[in-house]
Amino acid sequence: MCGVSTRRGADKLIEEGVVTINGKVAVAGDRVADGDVVMVNGKEAKVKDKYYCAFYKPVGVTCTNNDPHADVIIDMVFKHEPKLNYAGRLDRDSEGLLIMTNDGDLIDAMMRSRNNHEKEYVVTLKEDINDSILNKLREGVYLPELDVTTKKCKVKRLGDKSFDIILTQGLNRQIRRMCAEFDLNVMSLKRVRVCNIMLGDLKSGESRYLTEEELRNLYRITGVNTNGNN
Repeated sequence: MCGVSTRRGADKLIEEGVVTINGKVAVAGDRVADGDVVMVNGKEAKVKDKYYCAFYKPVGVTCTNNDPHADVIIDMVFKHEPKLNYAGRLDRDSEGLLIMTNDGDLIDAMMRSRNNHEKEYVVTLKEDINDSILNKLREGVYLPELDVTTKKCKVKRLGDKSFDIILTQGLNRQIRRMCAEFDLNVMSLKRVRVCNIMLGDLKSGESRYLTEEELRNLYRITGVNTNGNN
């Protein structure tokens, strides 16, 4: 809630002994009451206003804040606001919708694969694609590099070389790996929806705040209520 880290990240900070409550090193299970002073690495953690936005990640921009030589997404969005993190990355060669927020509970809920949140993509290939391959994509594809078979998904043809695909899992470079199993080369990959949030008319590099209705429905879909508890 203070925008310091995700829930899992907070657990790690506590394990490292860098969190204190009223001057005492915190341990897992400690409770914090109104008026308590929580410090992380010597800096007070205060509850901040929460921000939620949709961002159109351009091709060539890296989802990272660790590589000083990479184009960094975090610095491209609402620079005047508190640090925002993304819920679900896109690889450097892909483009489209990222949900950006400093709400750690929402990020955690959206990142849990067991929650089966939908993510929709438009894929354009170098080659024509036939209906047989589209059916195989729908039923799940074995990925030898990851030793896993993808979950069943929704696939709709858009043209001879393009299709729309809706996934409920987020394996590393999943769509590109699925296509590669059929010797198909992805020319462009754009994420157009995450849960109920649509990319809409956003242009590459643009961002916008989520509306109250969008956020209310996103909370409902992800199982996060308005007081921050799952």
